[in-house]
Amino acid sequence: MFSFLILFASAASAKVMDSLASVPKGWAELSQASPDDRVSLRVGLSQQHTAALEQTVLEISTPGHPNYGMHMSRDEVRAYTAPTKQSVSSVVDWLTESGVIPLVNNDWITFTTGVKTANDLLNASFAWYQYEAGGSPKLRTLSYSIPDALASSIDLIQPTTRFGQLGAKKSTIFEMQILGPEEDVKSDVSINAAAADCNPSRITPACLKSLYNIQYTASTEGNLVAFSSYLEEYARYSDLQSFEQQYLSEAVGQNFTVELVNGGLDDQSSDDDSGEANLDIQYVLAISSPIPIREYSTGGRGPLVPTHDQPGPSTNEPYLEFLTYLLDQEDANLPQTLSTSYGEEEQSVPEEYALRVCNLFMQLGARGVSVLFSSGDSGPGDSCIRESDGAPYFQPTFPAGCPYVTAVGATHNVEPEEGVSFSSGGFSSLHAQPAWQKDAVNAYLESIGDTYSAYFNASNRGFPDVAAQGSRFVVIDKGRAALLSGTSASSPVFAGVVALLNAARKSQNQPPLGFLNPWLYNNSAALIDIAGGYGSGCGTNSAFGNGARWNATAGWDPVTGLGTPDFPKLLAAAAPGVENA
Repeated sequence: MFSFLILFASAASAKVMDSLASVPKGWAELSQASPDDRVSLRVGLSQQHTAALEQTVLEISTPGHPNYGMHMSRDEVRAYTAPTKQSVSSVVDWLTESGVIPLVNNDWITFTTGVKTANDLLNASFAWYQYEAGGSPKLRTLSYSIPDALASSIDLIQPTTRFGQLGAKKSTIFEMQILGPEEDVKSDVSINAAAADCNPSRITPACLKSLYNIQYTASTEGNLVAFSSYLEEYARYSDLQSFEQQYLSEAVGQNFTVELVNGGLDDQSSDDDSGEANLDIQYVLAISSPIPIREYSTGGRGPLVPTHDQPGPSTNEPYLEFLTYLLDQEDANLPQTLSTSYGEEEQSVPEEYALRVCNLFMQLGARGVSVLFSSGDSGPGDSCIRESDGAPYFQPTFPAGCPYVTAVGATHNVEPEEGVSFSSGGFSSLHAQPAWQKDAVNAYLESIGDTYSAYFNASNRGFPDVAAQGSRFVVIDKGRAALLSGTSASSPVFAGVVALLNAARKSQNQPPLGFLNPWLYNNSAALIDIAGGYGSGCGTNSAFGNGARWNATAGWDPVTGLGTPDFPKLLAAAAPGVENA
């Protein structure tokens, strides 16, 4: 049998997949790893028909196309993403020659082996590293290579050069304020106010449904909306019950189910934060009730490239583990709508990792799942420093910059509704501008001329796509009333709207909306255009003086996207003839 290992005899025969010039800032090497230390790795194999899958997803997601709505089954998607048989056999042979037992799952191979074997396979030098602020040591290498003969077969191997570990929670909650008893919003307060009477200092379910004119009641049969929980946050059943009793009497008794992923838990007695998870469940339910709701609780932390704003330890979410799990599910077990309120800087995520995760979101869209994400809570950015060269730039967020998710920005106030200062937006550094947003985004770019042009890539994907209220939401958390602000609030609200639209389509025997963005940009008139407010940031970077801001303007903008829901118009566009009642 031909041995791939001999290809490391000369440097020219090995492709360096990734290499760090030095140990990342804030980390220190504790010791070299023992040859017998165990390391678990995941190999992403090159997919055979990626471009064809992208084209197919666009066709089934674009209104007016003959294939619109013809979503794919799990096996149909796997046929597109499958590597070549030669790629699989070559990588498997390479691993088994070293005594490694690989586990193959379509375009992924996982294996666990000793450090000596991993070092030999990858021309690596695994060692134990410690972040200066504490946390558990991590087994990592500063570089890794693969044989040239496998370069066309492997996209990435994780975790190798990525430094991340358990640490502080990171969601897109901008602010959380615990209310004292004298401040608590009592159940005898009128919650059936008209939109004009919405109190922008205390956003409630009734206010949102009035503001966006949501009166439709969906059927429960065959419908499912879900949200993702990470970083040991768990939605609490008792808090949901209290929330229903105080603010959503028509939903009293509705609960949610939990599905555990990658060692995730459902710890109802946890002392850890639960504000994010409670915000998600309470406001998905507030809009979409009585549609059944599922929480996916995923354990583990994803890889982190330390930056000025995220120096470590890792708070990146383990998207690969969750998404590969979800895509393995039977078609009937998938939700039609999925909301996630977590994110980080795009530059803090390894490029090959970010691209592969975006590909997985595309696969969910192919199967008819509408995926929504909070856009982030830092306006155009925090430190606004590009790590590669230290230059000032606007910081896009991940995964909001992925074109296959619907990024949701935030608003506040009601007469008029305006973009709120923390709402993140801008332009991806990784993804080109999709055709479906070209007209809307280019109109905005023309309106601002050369303003800030040195700090972002105007030819790339703009975000957010849409927006919803995101400031001072009343939430019950650990038995206490609290006010939460952030695009973490906006995403579950818009996801609730989409869940209702999908349910309305099902009532007409139509397929779900699936990948939303082409449909949204084709139906922008069904959204409330937000032309006031701004998203601000970069206040600590002297290159921007007193900071920088994006303005919310007529049409698409990088604060509120296309705008907020005008539910009767969205319903008419998604399911003509279904009454908003």
